[in-house]
Amino acid sequence: MKKTNAKFEAEELNLFTIAREYSDDDKARELLENIRWPNGPVCPHCGGKEAYRLTPRPTAKSPGRKGLLKCKACRKQFTVTVGTIFSDSHIPLGKWLMAIHVLCASKKAVSAHQLHRMLGITYKTAWFMAHRIRYAMSPEMPLGKMLSGVVEADETYVGGKPRPGTGYHKPGRGTSKTPVVALIERGGDVRTKVVANVSQKNLRPFLQANIKKGTTVNTDAFKVYHSLLYPLVHPGGTHEVVNHNAGEYARHNADGSVSHVNTCESFFSLLKRGIYGSWHHVSKEHLGSYCNEFAFRWNNRHVSDGERMVKAVQTTFGKRLTYKSPLKS
Repeated sequence: MKKTNAKFEAEELNLFTIAREYSDDDKARELLENIRWPNGPVCPHCGGKEAYRLTPRPTAKSPGRKGLLKCKACRKQFTVTVGTIFSDSHIPLGKWLMAIHVLCASKKAVSAHQLHRMLGITYKTAWFMAHRIRYAMSPEMPLGKMLSGVVEADETYVGGKPRPGTGYHKPGRGTSKTPVVALIERGGDVRTKVVANVSQKNLRPFLQANIKKGTTVNTDAFKVYHSLLYPLVHPGGTHEVVNHNAGEYARHNADGSVSHVNTCESFFSLLKRGIYGSWHHVSKEHLGSYCNEFAFRWNNRHVSDGERMVKAVQTTFGKRLTYKSPLKS
């Protein structure tokens, strides 16, 4: 991959191009190197920018690792996969790239069974690959830019269909379903959090860490937001409430603004299409990872699938996830 026009090349990256040009491990490694080190290799151990490639001697009995480099400063060896979700993986890099592209391009998600069939790998491998990619898509902590302007706050409830006679017959609050809270800046990013229950104690740290002072926050009439948001938005901000119980879903204000939480509803609709249509069931243990996947696609919705894939690959650097069998929920 050339370094002259990375943006144009990112736009051209589709599944056909990846399968045709980067199914070979050497070419896939070269693509990763250009994404990770656009200005030349950087040592993941010490940050040194002077490194040279190690090539085996013609008389060597073992071929040596491909793509091996050595830092001139700390004298340690490394490859482009060191310190990433690809580290110690026996899956070809070309299949990793295709899996990342599929997850980035699937607006309503893709199941591990689908990856298993498309890439010719076992279901267990596909499941673990998908979770590694979702782990990479999780937001960097601490968060940088806070949400501002007009922000919508709402919650939804994820879980199985309530069974008659169990006492959990309601569709939302008061059921055994798991709450997911979302904060969305109008025209901007979304932040999600899985909580045990929608209480001021659980919501306060999440709102404080993500909403900038002086922001206009739109919510429904759920009482937990009332006293919670006042000290967070003032001075300079407001808390706008839409009453769904009274049939109010969007209110046109005198200043020309519109109060609603419809953007949150749109995000939740996409999330639930993925749960019902692709995954069918998600455990509480992993629900946050699935939310991160949808949040990543939402936050990068204005770019092409290829550019979104490049951004996803960039999130894999500096992150590791070792295999651990999921606990029974």
